[in-house]
Amino acid sequence: MMIYTKQLLILALLIASIQGTAQEILSKKEALKIALENNYGVRVANNNVEIAKNNNSIYNTSFLPTLSTNAGANYNNSNQEIERQSGEVTTINGAETRSYNASINLDYILFDGLGRKYNYKQLQETYNLSELQAREAIENMYLQLFTTYFEIARLSENTENLKETLVISKKRLERAQYKYEYGQSTKLELLNAEVDVNNDSINLINANQQFSNSKRNLNIVLGIQKSTNYEVETDVSFIKLTTFDELLENAKVNNVSLQQNDKNIAISKFNIKANKAGFLPTAGLSSSYGWNKNENPATSFLAGSMSTGLNAGINLSWNVFDGGSTKTRVANAKIALENQEILKEEQLVTIENTIKNTYELYQNTLFILEAQNQNVITSQNNFDRTQERFTLGQITSIEFRLAQINLLNSKTAVNNAKYDAKLIELELLQLTGEILNIAF
Repeated sequence: MMIYTKQLLILALLIASIQGTAQEILSKKEALKIALENNYGVRVANNNVEIAKNNNSIYNTSFLPTLSTNAGANYNNSNQEIERQSGEVTTINGAETRSYNASINLDYILFDGLGRKYNYKQLQETYNLSELQAREAIENMYLQLFTTYFEIARLSENTENLKETLVISKKRLERAQYKYEYGQSTKLELLNAEVDVNNDSINLINANQQFSNSKRNLNIVLGIQKSTNYEVETDVSFIKLTTFDELLENAKVNNVSLQQNDKNIAISKFNIKANKAGFLPTAGLSSSYGWNKNENPATSFLAGSMSTGLNAGINLSWNVFDGGSTKTRVANAKIALENQEILKEEQLVTIENTIKNTYELYQNTLFILEAQNQNVITSQNNFDRTQERFTLGQITSIEFRLAQINLLNSKTAVNNAKYDAKLIELELLQLTGEILNIAF
């Protein structure tokens, strides 16, 4: 018996070391703030928005002129022999020719068939699309964050229930030990009590391990390395949701996937117009200011020359027939638009079906939660009465253990139902585009 007591003490110390001592509380609001700043997916999405913002700049279009400069120098050294009309022959070895030039050039597209206008509108819609994609990443992060957060809360409450169960089992073991020592019970009852304490201790150790693992999983969502020695909030409040029809109407307006479909449709429409620009002429303005200087050898009629001046002109071009490539691009762009419209129709049907399923599941889970709460009350009353009768010796340890397990299972079931209902509620809020508007 001394060996068993020593083992039990070591097991209790191990459990205590896993549980830790004074712990800080990581609130839902604080966790959300940390994740919004550090979550890896959110950071990448925000960077993609910055890239789209840069692409949407006026500098990424053809609305601004281009300005360039050129400069050069040429040198030639050759042996030359020339014969004049008079028959006189002149020979020069190492005749040198030097020329220098510099210019500044300005080019501007006056008209390109409105192609750059619609390309710019595509860039604007692409930027808007990237913002929606970033919002979708944040919404997904919300669900991922609170799925993990509420898993920690669920394990926290289940762990507390396991602690209470272990305390009760230890008291039963002490009672069984005293009864055995005074000859009031058999060895079998004592052994059964020892087995139950060991099982409850193992269950608690496993729960604590899952507890720590879930906290490390939360660190990944938070995007930080945080000690697992903290607690989370276990209070859960439910939002009063509207009817299914109202939820569906909100989703048609605010669902981020549908809004992305709308942006893709707009981009496809502008793409058609941009490709149609190939049917129209283009006009451009070009001008330059240049300087040229030449130094010629004696064989040349002129010893040298220098010129400066302004050059300007307007160019008009019209690709009357390009082999049908523009027509093909326009036809393909129209098909791409049709595909986007088909995808939106599919998305609408999918979202309506998903909301219907999720809404019904939410209502069922709330009913289950209410029923499980009643089961906890019933199980608690049953256990209290069973404990009294067990103390009086009116029932066996097996009957007592069964009441104890029933109470633990009912408490576990109500915790599972509570957090399942909250997560389903968050899924509904995401489908209706309202998840970012809730306050934690």
